[in-house]
Amino acid sequence: MSSPIAVAGAGAFGTALAIAEALAGRDVLLWGRDAGVIAEAEASRRLPRLPEAELPGNIRLTADLAELAGAEAVLLAVPAQALRGFLSGAGVLAGRPLVACAKGIDLGTVTGPTALIEAAMPGNPAAVLTGPSFAADIAAGLPTALTLACEDEALGESLQHALSTPNLRLYRSTDVTGAELGGALKNVMAIACGAAMGARLGESARAALISRGFAEMQRLALALGARAETLAGLAGLGDLVLTATSEGSRNYRYGLAIGRGEDFAAGVTVEGAATADAAMALATRIGVDLPITEAVAALVAGEAEVSDVLSGLFARPLKEE
Repeated sequence: MSSPIAVAGAGAFGTALAIAEALAGRDVLLWGRDAGVIAEAEASRRLPRLPEAELPGNIRLTADLAELAGAEAVLLAVPAQALRGFLSGAGVLAGRPLVACAKGIDLGTVTGPTALIEAAMPGNPAAVLTGPSFAADIAAGLPTALTLACEDEALGESLQHALSTPNLRLYRSTDVTGAELGGALKNVMAIACGAAMGARLGESARAALISRGFAEMQRLALALGARAETLAGLAGLGDLVLTATSEGSRNYRYGLAIGRGEDFAAGVTVEGAATADAAMALATRIGVDLPITEAVAALVAGEAEVSDVLSGLFARPLKEE
């Protein structure tokens, strides 16, 4: 029997990835931190973060991280701000290829997921999986295309073949920086777009935020050594279009709530909120102007009103595009 694919993190996205791999005929190990939830899911074949999706029989659930040690690859589907803590206790995964699926910039270190992996587990090959995708679509077997970025071309090709399925198409890249920043920063822009729509500022305002937000994403990423074509692909523009226009995006819904002056659902991870602060720290360090990101950080902190923020953006000095 071949080694299974492992997924660490039994939230919506981790569950969806496990289902996609299992439906392609692969044996899958799905790890969750809460042993009680995992035990209930073993009986019901459903997990609370994606209750509409039934777990195929070739997914084995576990709350014991050591069981993932023999996996062909481990997909890390834990939230970006929880990844550093997870890795600190993941020594049992030493030597395994680790594929980061979180989209964000760690607030404590102001680095992306692969840098966290390299710092905590320097002997582990690292890659990142990102792009336009909703967990429900992946679990339902709907066509989805993602970017798999890995600096090691041979490993990237091996992972591409190991993880691609008939409905989950992976495009390979060596631009880890671009892939990580595209996935992280699009969440910030989705909050901005949601806030504009929640405040009833109109589709034209959202289109302006998408286009200028994309320019902002490129500006920071290119300054950090990313390639423009990565940001123009699935990891950047593709993911931005999806998350800035659909209520299937938690970040967009969070922005809608801000724009409407409503509370947002407690306990729901909104990666873009923390990423806005981390991106501003990074931009300040290297001297890059990120006005939309700065505005989102102010909105999230409750330091500004949506109408004032948008007025401020439109009042910036006129210039060439």
